Amino acid sequence: MTVGTNDIKKRLDVLVSDYAGVTRSHAQVLIENELVLVNGAPQPKNYRLREGDEVEIEAMPVRELSIEAENIPLDIIYEDSELIVVNKPSGMVVHPAVGNESGTLVNALLYHCKDTLSGINGVVRPGIVHRIDKDTSGLLVVAKTDEAHLFLSSLLKEHGIKRTYHAILTGHLREARGTISAPIARHPQDRKKMAVVQGGREAITHYEVIKEYPSFTYAKMNLETGRTHQIRVHTSYIGHPIIGDTAYGGGKTQFERAHAKHLDGQCLHARELSFPHPKTKEIMHFECELPDNFKALLNILENQ
Repeated sequence: MTVGTNDIKKRLDVLVSDYAGVTRSHAQVLIENELVLVNGAPQPKNYRLREGDEVEIEAMPVRELSIEAENIPLDIIYEDSELIVVNKPSGMVVHPAVGNESGTLVNALLYHCKDTLSGINGVVRPGIVHRIDKDTSGLLVVAKTDEAHLFLSSLLKEHGIKRTYHAILTGHLREARGTISAPIARHPQDRKKMAVVQGGREAITHYEVIKEYPSFTYAKMNLETGRTHQIRVHTSYIGHPIIGDTAYGGGKTQFERAHAKHLDGQCLHARELSFPHPKTKEIMHFECELPDNFKALLNILENQ
């Protein structure tokens, strides 16, 4: 929709609530999850609209989803009364959406945790504090109580949760360690993708080379911000896409074609997670093993 004179200076959450016919808190959840775009980029809930702004509500529900608990095995790294840390496999979607309502992490959590998940994000995303892409594996923290959810969400916004990813990149980086700082917004032509866009939201990724191979680099990435597809967009932007990531420039090398059986999407794994506990404030640090396909690719590179 295009903002007209009647909606000038109206808060974004108020406009979404009025236009979509949802509660203001529901509108804020959509905005927080970057499902509302203004001129192609996410904006905060208190953004004041201007005449001519193009507002796109990407996930306005056609109907209320009925989320079923499913007995899906979970790789639980840690659990207490406040939170649960899981190692999500590649290929699993974090939360349901219309047309994709089963087999997700949320379905599995509902079975395991019963009614002990935070309700702040509504019935579709109970307990979900942050997300990782379907074909990215690794660690996620999920809140069991509303208090823990608010604490962890605040930490996330203030860069108080340390998230370290491992990836295999094409080519060699110019420096052994460095920072990629480039704003990210919705891709101007392909609405399913993100891109580095002038005027987009600040996005900062720190990287460090672990080991170089003849045509590839094994590296770790620390997120300072957490934009949608951030690591994938940033590595593609500097000319070193993640192997297997066909959406952002990967999948083009002979090595990837020869070893396609080990590639199920991008070779990206959320390996480490650190944050203070919501109750005790003790710093908690978690690590998980690389998935088997990732280790197989590194073994092949080691023995070439």
